[in-house]
Amino acid sequence: MRRLKSGGGWAAVKYTLRMANRVRWWRLWNAMSTRNTCKTCALGMGGQQGGMRNEQGHWPEVCKKSLQAMVADMQDGLRPEFFERYSIADLKTLSPRELEWSGRIAQPVFAGPGDTHYRVLSWEDAYARIVRQLADAGPQQNFFYCSGRSSNEAAFLLQLFARLYGTNYVNNCSYYCHQASGVALNQALGTGTATVTLEDVEDTDLFILIGGNPASNHPRLMRTLMNIRRRGGHVIVINPIRELGLVNFSVPSDVRSLLFGSEIASQYVQPHIGGDIPLLAGVAKALLERRLTDAKFLNQATEGFAGFAEEVRALDWDEIVRRSGVSREDMEQIALTYGRARTAVFGWTMGITHHLHGSENVRMIVNLALMRGMIGRPGAGLLPIRGHSNVQGIGSMGVAPALKQQIIDRLEELLGVSLPTTPGLDTMACMEAAAEGRVRGAICLGGNLFGSNPDAKFAHRAFANLDLVTYVNTTLNTGHAWGLGRETLILPALARDEEPQPTTQESMFNFVRFSDGGPSRVAEAKSEVEIITTLAERLLADSPVNWRDMRELSGVRAMIARIIPGYEAIGSVDVTRKEFQIGGRTFHQPVFPTADGRARFSELRPAWEKVAQAAAPSDSGPGGLRLMTIRSEGQFNTVVYEDEDIYRGQDRRDIILMNSDDIARLGLAVDQRVRVSSPAGEMRRILVRDFDIRAGNAAMYLPEANVLVPRDVDQQSKTPGFKSVWITLSPDPASEDSLAGAGFVPLEQVAGAR
Repeated sequence: MRRLKSGGGWAAVKYTLRMANRVRWWRLWNAMSTRNTCKTCALGMGGQQGGMRNEQGHWPEVCKKSLQAMVADMQDGLRPEFFERYSIADLKTLSPRELEWSGRIAQPVFAGPGDTHYRVLSWEDAYARIVRQLADAGPQQNFFYCSGRSSNEAAFLLQLFARLYGTNYVNNCSYYCHQASGVALNQALGTGTATVTLEDVEDTDLFILIGGNPASNHPRLMRTLMNIRRRGGHVIVINPIRELGLVNFSVPSDVRSLLFGSEIASQYVQPHIGGDIPLLAGVAKALLERRLTDAKFLNQATEGFAGFAEEVRALDWDEIVRRSGVSREDMEQIALTYGRARTAVFGWTMGITHHLHGSENVRMIVNLALMRGMIGRPGAGLLPIRGHSNVQGIGSMGVAPALKQQIIDRLEELLGVSLPTTPGLDTMACMEAAAEGRVRGAICLGGNLFGSNPDAKFAHRAFANLDLVTYVNTTLNTGHAWGLGRETLILPALARDEEPQPTTQESMFNFVRFSDGGPSRVAEAKSEVEIITTLAERLLADSPVNWRDMRELSGVRAMIARIIPGYEAIGSVDVTRKEFQIGGRTFHQPVFPTADGRARFSELRPAWEKVAQAAAPSDSGPGGLRLMTIRSEGQFNTVVYEDEDIYRGQDRRDIILMNSDDIARLGLAVDQRVRVSSPAGEMRRILVRDFDIRAGNAAMYLPEANVLVPRDVDQQSKTPGFKSVWITLSPDPASEDSLAGAGFVPLEQVAGAR
């Protein structure tokens, strides 16, 4: 496959035309122009100001991810004949892409013990099965999971339903993505979200991007990075893989950029996977050696700097270089650029959080920002780059195992109840409980919990141990084939732009956006709010909440305004139609919501020791590599829209990206098939591909490669180490013909998985 010279550009334009032809261009234009928040990443396109506008009102703001999600939702509904023709065994042979493009889920479908096929059933029957299971099993044997696709209103009602039912087994997809960011930021600053607005990022002198690839996963951020460079600012990229779109990107909505491309990275540094703490410590050491710190800020607004500085000064440069994989000269250049910048914003994604020391990774970023007073002033701060359009709002609404005490107090006072006090379970803990038989049912509101899990064989077994799994989705995914309980229900949900009433979503900049909804494309699909309130009304006979009234979302927003701190303005949006910034989260002054108003440095030594513990295991042998799972340009989270990864020049997904030195060292060849093994499992017939990645490291696509990821978690955030898996490779002589005609489904390669 031909490798491009720039990300975005004409390839993105051609793809847009292709998508438009698929559903007719005027239908797609009308759909994208509606006043609804983008369905993909959390940058916040759309909303009150109309479709394809960002939070500053700039138009056009649109990307391939937005188009892919919209076109998928514009598919025809699946007819009953589909499930009569395709057995569950057949669904298991379909790739994630083939499942996504099968069509919209149009009616409730069910599979019970011994069933070989899903079968259509009525909504009444579906509700009755769920209510019966919840009533029979009880609140301590069911868990509730929510993805970032849901609205604030649906998320608030889901966690309220669960708590009044009597359980804190409530969790969300952030435990498998950015939970480490929230944990670490709360520890350091007393807040768990971004400290900046979009305006701050647009105005900054320096953007330091760590462990992320927004060119593929958050394409609209590339315009902002382009603007920083055009103003004479700098963009430093820290990523083990040299990503084309982070070197040069052609922004399709900017004529000059489209025609000539835009240089993005002013410096590109490739550390080892998991080498971020040593790298950042090296930058901190260089800052100290050059006295490039803000003494006034450190004295007035922080705690713990002296101890941190002492630990950094004691580090040996040779050890820093060895552990990070980056030269001293490169780290010193980062320090000089940072030290000269008037303002700086640090942005990161799952390359930072998907480690068993992910929380420490984020704390180290905070430390570096604090050293120069780059938090608590305009144009500077911290930006966890969220991967789903309302994942941050889901957390704000209380979809978590433990509510903040202030929310508990307000709910109990308003409703005159005592909420459950038994400990909640995070996402992995719920999966462990399912595998051990301690829970019997699960309700999954959106997403693909199976496909998001590490150790896919374990996830398959855990779901199979449940009495009833209920999925609420718009399209099919691998969970519907592999994540089956003894009984499985799939309920068709409305997409965001099909909601019968306006809903709200929260961007990663703490800005609440409005979505108007629109006409349904699937006759029998229902809103998540209707599904939740119907179940609650039927199950909770003596509830203090009138669940029928809660179907009017203005009433839900009125309750949110009284319960959720910072969300007071949501109570009036039905009248004002005004989007708003959440209070208490953006910092333009160096005063933070900690007990004493100061930000806190973290100690270096515990983090350094965790990095050492994550070093190559003694049994990895000379053939060991550190693997990170990645997404392709043609996918969004676990949803695969295209098998091709055009920015990386790859035409398929059953590949492992390796440095050419490693290929030679291991006696392999490009396009040779290999067996990839890890402590969690193995994958066979994987093609070796040469790529610009730091030697000693490798990359493979998720969700397929989740077979290889152990289910160990960061003990603070409970997030698995998707980006740091020790693997070994060996030649696999299986013939090319063995893959002919089959979707790439790695679980099919695992003995006994089915």
